[in-house]
Amino acid sequence: MDLAASPLIARLRHFLLFASLGALGTLAQYAVLVMLASGAGIDPVAASTAGFLTGGVVNYLLSRSIAFRSDRPHREAAPRFFLVAGCGLVLNALMMAGFTRGLSLPYLPAQLVATGLLVLWHYAGNLLWTFRPARS
Repeated sequence: MDLAASPLIARLRHFLLFASLGALGTLAQYAVLVMLASGAGIDPVAASTAGFLTGGVVNYLLSRSIAFRSDRPHREAAPRFFLVAGCGLVLNALMMAGFTRGLSLPYLPAQLVATGLLVLWHYAGNLLWTFRPARS
């Protein structure tokens, strides 16, 4: 069996591309998070939310154009992307509140755990719904 031609290997490569591009959006998210939480003294949950929104714009553009190479019009893809991201935002805020307030974890390790869990959510939602090619 040719592993390079395996659908599982192809899906793994696609996920890794998505995750790698998502790292750029995550970098933007974390920059805003640290700037607001450490620099401006804003509550870590609010700072994380602002960072999440910033990273979302970066991730939409990279996901649409590179990871999924979607020709779905922005008027269709953008609302879907931001609905998936909005659900992720709520999950992120809940996890950050639970980790930082409930478990008293430092905000950066808490955000790392939340990000790791949310990458799976975002990949699945965008693969299966946001950028899925329209049926002919």
